[in-house]
Amino acid sequence: MQPSYCLNLAVYGNVVSLMSSLQSILIRQARIILPSGEAMVGDVLTSDRHIVEVAPEIATTTPAIEIDAQGLTLLPGVIDPQVHFREPGLEHKEDLFTASCACAKGGVTSFLEMPNTRPLTTNQETLDDKLQRASNKCLVNYGFFIGATAENLPDLLTVSPTPGIKIFMGSMHGQLLIDQEALLESIFAQGRRLIAVHAEDQARILQRRQEFAGIHDPAIHSQIQDNQAALLATQLALKLSKKYQRRLHILHMSTAEEAELLRQDKPSWVTAEVTPQHLMLNTSAYETIGTLAQMNPPLRSPHDNEVLWQALRDGVIDFIATDHAPHTLEEKAQEYPNTPSGMPGVETSLAVMLTAAMAGKCTVAQVVNWMSKAVAEAYGIPNKGVIAPGYDADLVLVDLNTYRPVRREELLTKCRWSPFEGWNLTGWAVTTIVGGQIVYDKGQLNTQVRGQALSFV
Repeated sequence: MQPSYCLNLAVYGNVVSLMSSLQSILIRQARIILPSGEAMVGDVLTSDRHIVEVAPEIATTTPAIEIDAQGLTLLPGVIDPQVHFREPGLEHKEDLFTASCACAKGGVTSFLEMPNTRPLTTNQETLDDKLQRASNKCLVNYGFFIGATAENLPDLLTVSPTPGIKIFMGSMHGQLLIDQEALLESIFAQGRRLIAVHAEDQARILQRRQEFAGIHDPAIHSQIQDNQAALLATQLALKLSKKYQRRLHILHMSTAEEAELLRQDKPSWVTAEVTPQHLMLNTSAYETIGTLAQMNPPLRSPHDNEVLWQALRDGVIDFIATDHAPHTLEEKAQEYPNTPSGMPGVETSLAVMLTAAMAGKCTVAQVVNWMSKAVAEAYGIPNKGVIAPGYDADLVLVDLNTYRPVRREELLTKCRWSPFEGWNLTGWAVTTIVGGQIVYDKGQLNTQVRGQALSFV
């Protein structure tokens, strides 16, 4: 039985049945963000799963669902390259169905999910299990990282399909913690697959936990896992990447020091991402939302916010990811340090970034690059990330003229909260299209749509 807040196909009646049976969509008179970054008012025609024409005006005799998009902006669907959707094993926080509902509502048409589920995603069997689950449950497209352990180096070389290897250098316990340089080097030294690192120095974190033991103010979290802990790990990952010329991606970069390190020394095979939280929130959030502001790596200072923004605009940081990591409100209500780290993000990320664009922090075209095109390029995901003939029909129509607050009761993520609750945002998705099918339209979900497994070249 589907959760009541994810509306089923039945709410549309015959309208959605028609949507599901037709294979063409004609979007008329949208403001289209083209691959060049320029905007054009015009039409887009899709057929089957692909975009077939983009033009100022399209005349067609092909039966099609027509969408009047006057006053709306058409973007390529968001590709969120770092999420934790909790299935299998932790479905009380989130599952693939509820998470993909939240994706569709947020304009996210593809995601890359992390391996710290139960069981861990560390071999072909556990990867295949996730792919099977996703094929049955996900409204949007999906891919899954393989997690590195001390024992699974042969699996890291052979599993497929996967966007890459995830290494937790810190902020982790159990098999997925890889905090010894010799073991890290053995992974970097073998194979060619992309390595994505959670870059925090575990030894420094453990030392500072002892120093600050007994403090229950969640704001201390940002001091325990401080800027230096992040910098030390990023320096080590960069050193190993340069030694072996190994493709490296630095996940959720959070500090000014890391940004400046990459500004001075960033090989062509290294990429980095930043979350909307690390751009828009800082340590002052602890005063207003308490443990809901707790994440790894932690929120930083306003100075870090500004340096990260500048690095993103300059191309030092390549793209945006949410690190969607939901926990229940009951779990978050515990006393620090017993509270789990992480916050949801897929439902609000596009609106948060487009609101920043409308406020002059960046342009809409830059948001498109950071949340779609650059992600597809970095992970070698073919036929996604731009609006052009031959590309997959993963699209989102957004309204940049209307502002609405983030309301807890409207969220589709199973955890039902957001660190941006109460923020007045624009750029909310009006219509989301996945593989040429309308999956979300004006507040309603078509839960019969299924995404596809992503490929990586």
